[in-house]
Amino acid sequence: MKTAQRLDLLQTENAFEVLAEVKKLTAAGRDIVSFAIGEPDFDTPENIKQAGIDAIKENQTHYSPAGGLPELRASIAAHYSLTRGIKVAPNHVVVTPGAKPIILYSLLACVDPGDEVIYPNPGFPIYQSLIGFLGARTVPVPVREINGQFTIDPEELKSLITDKTKMIIINSPHNPTGGVLQQEVLAAVAEIAIKNNLWILSDEIYSRIIYQDKFYSIASLPGMQERTIILDGFSKTYAMTGWRIGFGVMNDELAHWVTRIQINNESCVATFTQFAAKEAIAGSQAGSEEIIREFAVRKDLIVSELSQIPGVKCPVPKGAFYVYPNVTEVCKRMGLRNSKELQQALLHEGNVAVLPGTAFGPKNDDQEYIRLSFATSQANILEGIRRMKRILA
Repeated sequence: MKTAQRLDLLQTENAFEVLAEVKKLTAAGRDIVSFAIGEPDFDTPENIKQAGIDAIKENQTHYSPAGGLPELRASIAAHYSLTRGIKVAPNHVVVTPGAKPIILYSLLACVDPGDEVIYPNPGFPIYQSLIGFLGARTVPVPVREINGQFTIDPEELKSLITDKTKMIIINSPHNPTGGVLQQEVLAAVAEIAIKNNLWILSDEIYSRIIYQDKFYSIASLPGMQERTIILDGFSKTYAMTGWRIGFGVMNDELAHWVTRIQINNESCVATFTQFAAKEAIAGSQAGSEEIIREFAVRKDLIVSELSQIPGVKCPVPKGAFYVYPNVTEVCKRMGLRNSKELQQALLHEGNVAVLPGTAFGPKNDDQEYIRLSFATSQANILEGIRRMKRILA
């Protein structure tokens, strides 16, 4: 039996491929320290778990409205009105099973086959995968290391705009680099979007996990709320990856169509997880604040340890829970062609799992990078870097 040709366009998330390899090695008796997966190692805070348990006991196990429970949408709207300085109403919010569906639904609702979508490179692999899968043209905008920080160049972005451009995807704080787009960069992107009548999909899933400066949303800039789709969720900030709940914030007309797509796809999000999410965003923030404080400690620890390895240059991340060190000199010294070969050497010779930079898109230049997630314990960080030093020093 033949499958659809479009399946050839569908890619995957490389972190899960490395995770499968790690699990295979672990099952064979190997002790692997993994920096590969972007999942908080914390448990969901107790108040959030209890809200979910209470909802199940109260038989909140039936369908909810397709766009989400009214009380959850109201809580999200209130939070965004406060934190972004814009007026967000409940009908601007669509609750989805995880945040990834907002990428798919936004593309389905706003982009036709043959249109062009600009996305960050390196970047979350699902952007490129879904753009191509839906028949649009993928147009990467380079994310480069400039003065020790990762960002995009607005002039380079401007040069990529054509009469077929329909959407720009931005991600800040950024996976995989931990970079944060500064206000002047966002203002330049906003000017480009307004001038060319473009949609912006702003992936803000890590917006609460920030260490330096201040987080800015492009939706807060004049003229941008109507054309911006904010992607966010509960997985990272509240350690709720397995609960599968996220949301999008967008104009009410687009929210109507995104909700209709959701009706056609999965009807609604599990009701009891929505009650847990309401507690997450509107209840005590003590648990999430503790998680973020620990991430800040781990960030300093992993940067310090990596910087002790000869040839490793590790920019300090401003947000998220990733470091993206430059390992070009290490690869040259070891006679390795690229970061993929380095990743394999670390895994099979050092029992340490990292991701090569090419897991997040093709190289922009001749520099080699690897990504390490510090969503793991301080003890694992120390042990993992100790093993890396043994292989790389």
